[in-house]
Amino acid sequence: MIKNDIINAAAGVAGVGRQKAAQAVETIIDALRQALTRGERIELRGFGVLLVKPRKRGIGRNPKRPTEEVQIPPGFTIRFKPGKELRDMTGPPEKPAMKGASPDPRASGTSS
Repeated sequence: MIKNDIINAAAGVAGVGRQKAAQAVETIIDALRQALTRGERIELRGFGVLLVKPRKRGIGRNPKRPTEEVQIPPGFTIRFKPGKELRDMTGPPEKPAMKGASPDPRASGTSS
């Protein structure tokens, strides 16, 4: 999905013109961009959290000359942590572990 698809979906759901939907989507994206620039945490309930994390400096390799080391400067990176509802929608359902009972008798540590 690209920004154009989001604009079209917003226009269809809201029942407004494509130009107004585009303006709304651009405004939201700009607000998110400005908040991340300031280092703020963005929490969208039911979707996830965007946060800015510091990245340590390190040593990398030039793929064309693997013996050559390249210094990677410290910086910042943006991380996304999906919310519970999004994880439940996209991933396989997790089976809850039974308390006190082990499905495999060999895993309990007792021998018969």
